Amino acid sequence: MAIHIRRRQFIVALCSAAAWPLAARAQQQAMPVIGWLSSASQETDDAFRLPPFRLGLNETGYVEGRNVAIEYRRAEDQIERLPALAADLVGRQVSLILAAGRPDAALAAKSVTTSIPIVFTNSADPVHLGLVASLNRPGGNITGVTSVSAELEAKRLGLLRELVPSATSMAVLVNPTRPGVDAQLAQAQQAAGVLGITLHILKAGSERDLNAVFVTLVQLKAGALIVTTDGLFVNNFDQIAALAQRYSVPAMFQFREFAAAGGLMSYGPSFGELFRQAGILAGRILRGGKPADLPVIQPTKFELVINMKTAKALGIEVPISMQMLADEVIE
Repeated sequence: MAIHIRRRQFIVALCSAAAWPLAARAQQQAMPVIGWLSSASQETDDAFRLPPFRLGLNETGYVEGRNVAIEYRRAEDQIERLPALAADLVGRQVSLILAAGRPDAALAAKSVTTSIPIVFTNSADPVHLGLVASLNRPGGNITGVTSVSAELEAKRLGLLRELVPSATSMAVLVNPTRPGVDAQLAQAQQAAGVLGITLHILKAGSERDLNAVFVTLVQLKAGALIVTTDGLFVNNFDQIAALAQRYSVPAMFQFREFAAAGGLMSYGPSFGELFRQAGILAGRILRGGKPADLPVIQPTKFELVINMKTAKALGIEVPISMQMLADEVIE
């Protein structure tokens, strides 16, 4: 009898041991997987995008490695790679795709799936690009966060003119390959006309073009530079700030990080807040929310940041009124 019991216990234990890997594998498969599709590099994502995104996920109860996994695919500024990277994520049957960086990432994801939820974060008009039907009712499988950049170009131009009133001509830097570039230029040109400023259009489609842009800028004798929002410029904001310092150019960009890196000033939403909101959206969808019913999030707070050290180096006296208007003054 004792031998029979021991044998039965041994068989039960053996079956349990065999079943454990299957149960573990089933548990792993049950863990939702986010496909991170980025037009940028790992360095840029790790420094500026992922920390606030993870924070937003945490606020909805998800922690990477504990109850959600993230598969990373990055184009490293080689935009033509995005469709294949998006298709790879679809093939891996991820639970959700987070399209970060240039609008091309969201367009690539949209082109390969109509069923997997997509959350985008970019500065283009998602309605104009055909990503969503409307901001309030996106429809389909896509929603996200937009920084409404084109609408802010006129505001940036006005602020830069106020700080550099002697500049009768300015330049605007755009990426000609960026979806939505026409809207950016239209806003800037309209504002320049109102302010009576001659506006030169400079183009950079890759990191290699940036040095030549500043050489041309000096040759044109433009008094200041507006850097429009684009993934290429976000990824290289420190290089652009350094070039602006080297060539003594008053320059303005959208995000605070540019002014902190030595650029003269910035005006726009918090870069980190945009990705925190994207993390919250992703968490809501993983919990059962439908992208079609989740409105596209737009920023409600915009930050003006002025680098006083750079202003002094450029010989620019920042009026007290503008210092008081600024959300942050970097000494």
